[in-house]
Amino acid sequence: MTYQDRQTKYGGYITILVLVFAGVFFVVVSSLSGYIFIQNKVQFSKENREKAGAIAEAGLDYYKWFLAHFPDDLQDGTGASGPYEHTYNDPESGEIGTFSLDVEGNTQCGVVTSIDITSTGWTSDDTSLTRVIFGRYAHPSVAEYAYIVNGNVWAGEDRTIMGRYHSNGGIRMDGENQSLVESAVASWTCTATFDCDPDSTEDGIFGVGPNSHLWDFPVAQIDFAGITADLSTMKTLAGSGGIYLGDSGAYGYHVVFQSDGTLDVYRVDSAGNGDWGYSSQWGWEQEYNTILSETFLQSYTPPADCSLVFVEDKLWIEGTVKGKITIASADLVNANIETDIIIEGDINYSTLAGTDGLTVIAEEDILIPAVSPNDLSIRGIFIAQTGHFGRNYYDAAEEYNPDDAYKNSLTISGTIVSNGRVGTKWNCNGVYCSGYNTRNSSYDRTQAKDPPPLTPYTSDDFNFIEWREEL
Repeated sequence: MTYQDRQTKYGGYITILVLVFAGVFFVVVSSLSGYIFIQNKVQFSKENREKAGAIAEAGLDYYKWFLAHFPDDLQDGTGASGPYEHTYNDPESGEIGTFSLDVEGNTQCGVVTSIDITSTGWTSDDTSLTRVIFGRYAHPSVAEYAYIVNGNVWAGEDRTIMGRYHSNGGIRMDGENQSLVESAVASWTCTATFDCDPDSTEDGIFGVGPNSHLWDFPVAQIDFAGITADLSTMKTLAGSGGIYLGDSGAYGYHVVFQSDGTLDVYRVDSAGNGDWGYSSQWGWEQEYNTILSETFLQSYTPPADCSLVFVEDKLWIEGTVKGKITIASADLVNANIETDIIIEGDINYSTLAGTDGLTVIAEEDILIPAVSPNDLSIRGIFIAQTGHFGRNYYDAAEEYNPDDAYKNSLTISGTIVSNGRVGTKWNCNGVYCSGYNTRNSSYDRTQAKDPPPLTPYTSDDFNFIEWREEL
């Protein structure tokens, strides 16, 4: 093979190698360029997604501001139905994007109870990428607490409390709290009724409870007069759109909640036993809280748009609740009479999905009577406006049936609001002597964000009580 032939042969090999390496280099460069381009696009999309979320949140903030100035306007000042679009501008770079608002008021008995705001945001650079934020705007309700008490209170060592616990007075916390405990006083005088002998001045919250790092005092007082329901308004609304029961002409009414959403109503023809019960608020009183005879009147179905029941008489309640219902008892005809509500038996919900709820409002006391289940379970928001929630002290030596003094367990899921001191277990000289021996309390989160109609609130200010991103 001549020199020229060898040069031609090797030159062909080199050409092929150059072409191969050039092809590999082109593929690598193309792939790298594509990767960089895709990463840049992904980063651009992420940036626009974050901006869209911020713009959607800005929409909620805007309508919160708008409602602060125009609290009854759910149409964004347009007088027309939505959605309502607004351009979102940055002070430095100008227009960034747009948010669109859907606003819907939730009403019961013709009263707006909360406002649902759905805000959709997107950027001007990518209008196809949107994010949706939902917020429920309402007064914070009493359902955000496990307990609100207007005076001094003692939680014993056997207590387990899950949920926020507030007192406008002092608190002796010997039980286990798994949430905030708040007292509105810096110090108070603990007396013998709180197992302090002799009397002593204590911090706003003291005791042997294990979670003292969750104790907070003094905090702002909750205006108890402000959180009580307007019973006169409730009576009017129940009479025009809900269920109103006037004077029974007897001892009162017995309402049994049914799992199909109806209420069975009985007239209590006689009530008795004449048990002597003692409470810290009223002292010794002879009670007639045991139903001896009753007459069935009729079954009611609460209207979907006004599930409010007002009873102008004493009331006994029990049963399984379906839907969101508020029931109130008050005598607004006779100025010298304040009515009580008696918990006759278990109160539960047909489901635990948050679609059911109960608010119970008594003009004076909400009481568990002497004749009550040995193991009692109740769900709901229980408000004793001028009296107290509890089971009074019964002396076993004096009762018709001594066993009625002693009960086993009480489970409460929901909220207790009591003007007077709450008491469901009694100790005599440090020894259990009456009431429910074991007690567990927890607040119901589902009621906190969506309470039954006209449930009292703790502040005149509106807040977002629920916030979530719609996926």
